Amino acid sequence: MPFGAHEAMEVHEILTEKINMMNHFNLYAAQAKTPELKNMINRHIQEEIKSYDTVVSYTHDYQSFSPLSANTNFKSVTPDQIKYGLDNPSMLAPENNTTFNDYEIASAMLICHKNAAANGVKAALEIADPNLRQVLLNGVVNCVNQAYEVFLFMNQQGQYQIPTIKDHTAKTYLHSFQPVGESIKAQYAVNPGQGQIQGYEQPMMYGNQQMGQVSHMSTNVPMGQHMPSYSGMPVGTNMAQQQKNMPYFGQSLPSFGQMTNPNTAGNQANMQQANHSQPYNH
Repeated sequence: MPFGAHEAMEVHEILTEKINMMNHFNLYAAQAKTPELKNMINRHIQEEIKSYDTVVSYTHDYQSFSPLSANTNFKSVTPDQIKYGLDNPSMLAPENNTTFNDYEIASAMLICHKNAAANGVKAALEIADPNLRQVLLNGVVNCVNQAYEVFLFMNQQGQYQIPTIKDHTAKTYLHSFQPVGESIKAQYAVNPGQGQIQGYEQPMMYGNQQMGQVSHMSTNVPMGQHMPSYSGMPVGTNMAQQQKNMPYFGQSLPSFGQMTNPNTAGNQANMQQANHSQPYNH
């Protein structure tokens, strides 16, 4: 079955980007000095190879794909582990060198992963084939986690410093947003305190009980069938029944789409307000 024109063009761009990333990371691995950075580069290259081959394989046979496993080297992060504030930041300017230092390598990796994640989301929005869309979204999640791992490394090394504003100013600025009124919640049958989405049966693709981790199941999925769940539930589990057990944002990322609730008279959609409290901004 052939792809649509948009699909073919978007995948062409994604594959070209992946080749470019692998070529650059191979160069970075040869020049990195810090063992931790060199190890991280090698793991990220391994994952990009798998991601590239997964997309190429599916676009060749249109039959099946094996979801990628997470390959990032962090398990859980708490807000107090992040270093905030500026501490005599280094001066930066373009240089005419033939080699990179570790800061330049890490910075380039971070930019590559951020761009790859953004471009993958953009491409997925143009994909009609459900399996191909899932392949790209799996790659997006891995790029997001890889970018965060690079950020953590740079932040601990003092290479990625986070400017801050006064706590009172931040609270005044953000606390101007108030919770949704009870009348609106009642109108759309949103149960207070749950903060989750009801009546949505499409399998979710993200999730693990540790922040920043993605649990993937290694299985072949014939085209046209439902994708496996990546939220820690067995394949084939009914999402409507398991929804109430899903962890909150920061532990799993819900997918959004059209939702119906046949038990609510006069309403065609029943969506709960998702809890979007993200402690990091980098």
